[in-house]
Amino acid sequence: MTGDSGPRRRQRGVNAPRPARMRLADVARVGVIGLRTRPSRAVLSAAGIAIGIAAMIAVVGITTSSRLDLARSLDRYGTNVLSVTAGVNLAGDPARLPAEAVPMVARMSDVEHVSATGAVERAVYRTDHVPSGNTNGIAVLAAQRDLRAPLGATLADGVWFNGATERATAVVLGATAARYLGIRGAGPDVRVWLGGQWFTVIGVLAPVPLVPDLDAAAFVGWPAARTYLGFDGWASTLYTRIAPHAVDEVRAKLGRTVNPEHPNEVRVERPSDALRVKRATDSTFTALLLGLGAVALLVGGVGVANTMVISVLERRGEIGWRRALGATKGQIRIQFLAEALLLSALGGGGGVLLGVAITTGYALTQGWPVSVPGWAQAGAVLSTLLIGGLAGLYPAIRAARLAPTEALTLP
Repeated sequence: MTGDSGPRRRQRGVNAPRPARMRLADVARVGVIGLRTRPSRAVLSAAGIAIGIAAMIAVVGITTSSRLDLARSLDRYGTNVLSVTAGVNLAGDPARLPAEAVPMVARMSDVEHVSATGAVERAVYRTDHVPSGNTNGIAVLAAQRDLRAPLGATLADGVWFNGATERATAVVLGATAARYLGIRGAGPDVRVWLGGQWFTVIGVLAPVPLVPDLDAAAFVGWPAARTYLGFDGWASTLYTRIAPHAVDEVRAKLGRTVNPEHPNEVRVERPSDALRVKRATDSTFTALLLGLGAVALLVGGVGVANTMVISVLERRGEIGWRRALGATKGQIRIQFLAEALLLSALGGGGGVLLGVAITTGYALTQGWPVSVPGWAQAGAVLSTLLIGGLAGLYPAIRAARLAPTEALTLP
């Protein structure tokens, strides 16, 4: 009997039933059943993941859309526009641009267009009954007839100055100025009170991204400003468009060309640099919002872990019956890990859809192209699966450690 015990044991080992392997479809089915038994808790846990993912997708999408809009704006308006303004003299007093500054710059090689505006010490109102101190920050500028050429500015409504209207009591409003004054379009019956007299609104400019200050301005023809508003004829700002290959070279010479005697009293700037700086500032807030989204995602992961731990405690009887019927520890681990992954995937998918919807809505309200990078969406899904795996690992191990007798006898 002693000699036969070894073969018998081996025989029993060979003939012993092996636990059935769970296919991927079986794992998914068991995981879905576990979530369907507690739908409210599953939805609330997935919502925590969804909020974090939506925040991160929206931040990345809005930032990308903003950058794409910037790139298109720079392509449309160009990075080859320079502005020239008067600085201060050695005594610290405001300087002036020479009267011949425009023709001198126009004679420079590689200069394609040059024009100017001049500050007019007047205010513009919708009616003549508005108190004089309430200006809404709208500047009045004398504009040369070819001002739109270097800026690439377009009209939203009406017309720009021509040889006749630049000498008449006519005004063209910037986009912001028109909104402040409650004016939606130009026309012979649309008038504003400017400098103590009525001016007819002949045009409204579309926004000028390169020089947003011009959006809040009212433009009067150069000759009309001298005739009706006491304009002294001195230019306050020059705008010049340079051949793209010669921007740096012309920029270096522009100060000496405008004011040969005192080039230090001239400031030369590239308006497109201000756009870049603004978007660079926006990126700081983007990093902050991404951090907040990551915190929300972490909180969502904690919620998933909490849900799975409670699920293990509530389902000890189920675990005991499955173990008693032959389920292995590995299969129990896989079951609860699958539930955690499905729960996180549900939140991640919903978060991606919500983030894309937020990005689309915001971009459309700003007039931007909509862009949500594919890497952000793929990264969001992978991060949710990682969070779900980590959150469900401990509950899955805890469930697998329950012995069948212990799970069935615990209340």
